[in-house]
Amino acid sequence: MAAAATFDAVIIGAGHNGLAAAVHLAKCGWSVGVFEAKGEAGGAVKTREVTLPGFRHDLAAMNLSMFAGSPFLREHGEGLSRHGLAFAPAAHCFASAFPDKSWFGVSKDPALTMARLNALDPGDAEAWDAMMQRFGKDAPHIFGLLGNVMPSWATAKLIWTAWRANGSAWTLDMLRFLTMPTRTWAAAHFRNDKVKATLAAWGMHLDFPPDVSGGALFPYLESMTNQAFGMVVGQGGADTMIKALSGYLGELGGEVHLNAPVTEVIHSAGSASGIRLADGRTITARRAVIANVTPRLLFGKLLPGGSGNPAADEKFKAFRPGPGTMMVHLALDGLPDWSAGKELQDFAYVHIAPDFAYMNRAYGQAMDGLLPEAPVLVVGQPTTLDPSRAPEGKHILWVQVRVLPKHVKGDAAGEIGGRHWSTIREAYADRVVSIIEQYAPGTRDKILARAVFSPDDLEEENPCLVGGDNLSGSHHLDQNFLFRPVAGYSRYKMPMGRLYMCGAATWPGAGTGAGSGYLLGRMLGGA
Repeated sequence: MAAAATFDAVIIGAGHNGLAAAVHLAKCGWSVGVFEAKGEAGGAVKTREVTLPGFRHDLAAMNLSMFAGSPFLREHGEGLSRHGLAFAPAAHCFASAFPDKSWFGVSKDPALTMARLNALDPGDAEAWDAMMQRFGKDAPHIFGLLGNVMPSWATAKLIWTAWRANGSAWTLDMLRFLTMPTRTWAAAHFRNDKVKATLAAWGMHLDFPPDVSGGALFPYLESMTNQAFGMVVGQGGADTMIKALSGYLGELGGEVHLNAPVTEVIHSAGSASGIRLADGRTITARRAVIANVTPRLLFGKLLPGGSGNPAADEKFKAFRPGPGTMMVHLALDGLPDWSAGKELQDFAYVHIAPDFAYMNRAYGQAMDGLLPEAPVLVVGQPTTLDPSRAPEGKHILWVQVRVLPKHVKGDAAGEIGGRHWSTIREAYADRVVSIIEQYAPGTRDKILARAVFSPDDLEEENPCLVGGDNLSGSHHLDQNFLFRPVAGYSRYKMPMGRLYMCGAATWPGAGTGAGSGYLLGRMLGGA
């Protein structure tokens, strides 16, 4: 550590939002120290050789499209590029495979998507074209909302401007849309069940099965942005983002301290003044302590005596995690031979979520504490975009299993008898591989090695992933927008002077867009 143990801002946690806040504040002239409990920065954005040497797997987050299109990157991209930030683009973004050996997918080339839609239902092709036209009108206002503090005068001005530009009918329709379940939205636009299921699968990336209010926004945005702009992953791994953030922060004079777990936020007279590390050292913060952690960690551990506002503390402690996930990383001798067609090998993501009933059943079983009989699978194929992640001719699969219970009460299929993830992890991963095998026969024989991260393993890797929740908190309407993480505290300021929170548990939520870190950095350091 540098001789001085005093910084303008002390940041707890070296996830990408914490690093984004640190970069912005350092660019504004603040002295910044970031303290990370683990021996590696990145939080949920890490890349490692977890199966075999030469096979680089993104442990959790893979898709960097939100970061590539973020306001943070527009402002700081030049500096990040100097430190190696690079993306691998996808011409073919996402697809769903179906049990009848058919598929539907969205490619960056609209002509390809439209041809597939016309083959399924010409009316749906017309609806898709109309939706793309509407997206051009909607996008500036939606992304403006996601890019502003909630609530704020800027947000109010944005809504007023949108109303002036588009009228009351459009404004009311948009407000209604933000509360809409995916099924309702999809049925209002499309007739073909395969098209509707393909779009609805994006809701399951968060915690939105088809019939939960508020679920339509993410499928709409992902579908339309992938069609309009494509998708990117990190060149060489998602950690290209973390390496670039850390390197640029160092260039700006900021410091990242690894293997430096924080045990307490130091405060007096109702104001945070620094942190205490596990080794007993204290670090002073002249202007701000920023906790890039979940409410459960901040209010359940780092503020042992509370914030001084017991009512607010209880609300933060009640912040609800989303359901758990599992990651299955496969080193392969070749890409899966999808029964639906070889074209699926070209897609960044292949979803196995064939219909609404399948998604609802998997979600319902998990929420009841059961291992889903057939979970939703997000099968990432990063080496089809970036061959550098595996030895020549070899491949990796990134398989996210959605969704799972943290505490297992039983198995919906009646096949797995254990109740603890340490003893059932591999058996459930076998089920995952068997599902992939149903859609891509022969995949099991191509597996050279695998690494499985259960919900417990994910939490051990990153304590912010409570119960394996990769969202840092449910995104249902009661915990979203101005209610994220808690009503009255959505502007990152905590119920204690000079104490702030950023990260996926805060607005605008999960993803790799660095939204909360950037917004907080601008709030404290200036635009």
